[in-house]
Amino acid sequence: MSASNLVAESVWKAIESTHSVNEEQLSVLHFLFGKNFEKATRIVDQRGVKKIIGEPSGRSILQVVGESRRKEEYLCFADNYCACYSFFYDIINRGEQLCCKHQLAARLAESLGACVEVKVSDEQLAVLLSEL
Repeated sequence: MSASNLVAESVWKAIESTHSVNEEQLSVLHFLFGKNFEKATRIVDQRGVKKIIGEPSGRSILQVVGESRRKEEYLCFADNYCACYSFFYDIINRGEQLCCKHQLAARLAESLGACVEVKVSDEQLAVLLSEL
């Protein structure tokens, strides 16, 4: 794991423990993620992160709205996957970013307890996951 990932992980853990973000943490996240962090905060502010929870298992996945006019929604595992184009192009292929704005929004919303929770059956969750 890179030094940047380790720093980011320690900041996320601190945010998760308090469910709030202080100025120093904001500065670090902005330094690490730049424009993507700004975009992610807009998504969270607009309540664009859904936590889809399967019942009765309690398993979940995050769905994050995009910023384009079409308002696509991307399934996302905050730590390691997003279904968006940027994830595959900028992160996987080029290795230029630590994560995409959707992953950042998902992680931030989860850390702050700001996800919109949607309960579905485990079968519906399985169908969603099969589309990945």
